[in-house]
Amino acid sequence: MDRIDCVVVGAGVVGLAIAQRLAKLGLDTLILERAPAFGTETSARNSEVIHAGIYYPPGSLKAQLCRRGRDLLYAHLTEHAVPHRRCGKLIVATAPDQTAVLNEIRSRALQCGVTDLRLLDAAEAQRMEPALACTAALLSPVTGIVDSQGFMRSLLGQAEASGAMLSLNTALVAARVSGAGFVLETEDTVTGARFTLAARHLVNSAGLWASDLAGRIDGLAPDRVPATRFARGTYFSLPGRSAFSHLVYPVPEPGGLGVHLTLDLAGAMRFGPDVDWIDSIDYRVNNDRQGHFETEVRKYWPALPPGALEATYCGIRPKLSGPGEAAADFRIDGPDRHGVPGLVNLFGIESPGLTASLAIAEVVANQIVR
Repeated sequence: MDRIDCVVVGAGVVGLAIAQRLAKLGLDTLILERAPAFGTETSARNSEVIHAGIYYPPGSLKAQLCRRGRDLLYAHLTEHAVPHRRCGKLIVATAPDQTAVLNEIRSRALQCGVTDLRLLDAAEAQRMEPALACTAALLSPVTGIVDSQGFMRSLLGQAEASGAMLSLNTALVAARVSGAGFVLETEDTVTGARFTLAARHLVNSAGLWASDLAGRIDGLAPDRVPATRFARGTYFSLPGRSAFSHLVYPVPEPGGLGVHLTLDLAGAMRFGPDVDWIDSIDYRVNNDRQGHFETEVRKYWPALPPGALEATYCGIRPKLSGPGEAAADFRIDGPDRHGVPGLVNLFGIESPGLTASLAIAEVVANQIVR
């Protein structure tokens, strides 16, 4: 039986960041990914935004790791010449009673250590963005956008340069706690061939499938495995030249940050995501939501041409809270929480997971290398 120091399950942006960190620390690291390529699910189906760390409860993992991860991410992108842009973001109130919400966001951000937000009145915001309709806005100058595929390629390159290996089309079908480690049974998703290996450490970074995978670890108590809920978000795009130079976000809504306007690195506008709770993974795009999107976008951009939006893709966020419930925090469960030496489970790693990925990797590495 082959033996390895650490197996990381899931080659999304967080799994790749963890593998890179572990490999640099000298651990023989194997990344298992059941898809034929890395980063094909949540990591590839998002807004590609570098978040400032504004919205999260003070003291939460999301608040701490978003802020730390943001700084690490900008440094990494600069060092490795990954395309990105610090374009800034406007969070907008489109009715007078929403100004109080902006003040609440600003107060919470200050408690989280984000001190550069600036409250603008309507005239100031419209001087920055003439097409914008609002009663007030918060400016976040540190928010940016990134080529997420380029970032993941840089992480994989760094991991492989330090000796890590990526095994695509490889699913972990079962795991068993055995002595000072784990016996893992894998399956080739193309041929069906099975292979067994042993690992001292196991990191479950399976994203949408993390709860399902954790439930198949023999030796992990079932009550240590939370249920994952799926929130699908659709994105629409608008071809042509952008009417905005900043990202534009409405005030947050239950389950998400509202139908916001983001830019890609070519300057094109895209809108979304909305929130659609689903029971199983389904990436089909629903064009019927166009009317809803137009209504939401016109609250801050009245000049949106009718019928101009085009449905492009959707993403699914793994959430630990459901409709009507308070947003749940990240869970990074090490032995102190579940009692299984060498195991780290990551649950509910949704937004701001991309921004926080390098900081999440630090936390996981500290759970393993003690």
